[in-house]
Amino acid sequence: MKRPKVFIANEIPKAAEEYIGQHCDYIMWDFSKRKTFQGIVDNIGDVDGILEVGMKIDRDLLKHAPSLKVVSNISVGYNNYNLQDMKAMGVLGTNTPGVLDNTVADLILGLIISAGRRIVEADADTKAGNWKKGEMDKFFGKDIHHSTLGIVGMGRIGEAVAKRAKGFDMDIIYHNRTRKEDAEKRLGARYMDMDQVLQNADFLVVMTPLTDETHHLIGEGELKKMKKEAFLINASRGPVVDEVALIKALEEGWIAGAGLDVYEKEPVDANNPLLQMKNVVTLPHIGSATRKTRDEMAMVAARAIVEVLEKGDSACIVPELRKS
Repeated sequence: MKRPKVFIANEIPKAAEEYIGQHCDYIMWDFSKRKTFQGIVDNIGDVDGILEVGMKIDRDLLKHAPSLKVVSNISVGYNNYNLQDMKAMGVLGTNTPGVLDNTVADLILGLIISAGRRIVEADADTKAGNWKKGEMDKFFGKDIHHSTLGIVGMGRIGEAVAKRAKGFDMDIIYHNRTRKEDAEKRLGARYMDMDQVLQNADFLVVMTPLTDETHHLIGEGELKKMKKEAFLINASRGPVVDEVALIKALEEGWIAGAGLDVYEKEPVDANNPLLQMKNVVTLPHIGSATRKTRDEMAMVAARAIVEVLEKGDSACIVPELRKS
């Protein structure tokens, strides 16, 4: 029986590569070279599966892969998938849910503390030799403990953030498409409508997937409803927040600051005003960036692609592409 063929488009741990090799024939991108669209096209003419991170999967690419059955994202997000094109061409897509929840939640808590307590700003100032005796109020920040945490998007990561917030005695409020009564009981969280969360949160954590409905979910109107002393934390997807509106909100003092791991354009433009703001913590999309978690994500993605190719199904198939 002919073995399925997989194209590995991103570097993965040896264990994940060996797992795929046990079940499939495979080829790998030459990682000494810059990835190009034409280079990808040249490798996918006869493959059954593609293992990748963030590559745009649409009709323009898929038409060059007539045998393709599945694309496996080494990521929980899959806004790189053109779901309509994939459906139309009968290609399944998988992601890596669950693996990175705690790692991303750790980073979000770090953004909350760093932004509220001005840790990055104070670190830079100290290293610049600007610490002077008697400047007791120079870096007054905002208490994390007993403040109000607002979560927009109470999925697995949102719940993991709430669990950590309990240790800081934070008052947890949230908004979600569907109410999570079980999470309310376990975490002491209170459900509110969107406006109530915006108006009451000291730290507003945005943790929604990027869809047509959530694009620019946080815009000028929402930012104006927040407290002037509040902080916006985004570690979901950049376009969930209207960046132009956020910059205006920070420049004009509608909110106190922000902690960001994601941006509308990535990598973030070097001239982006957010990078010059002392009250904004800016990270290079490192939410899941620990060796252990990234290795586990690659293995989950490898298992998912093999499951689809061998059995036609996997728990990791994204909901919109799951066959009924």
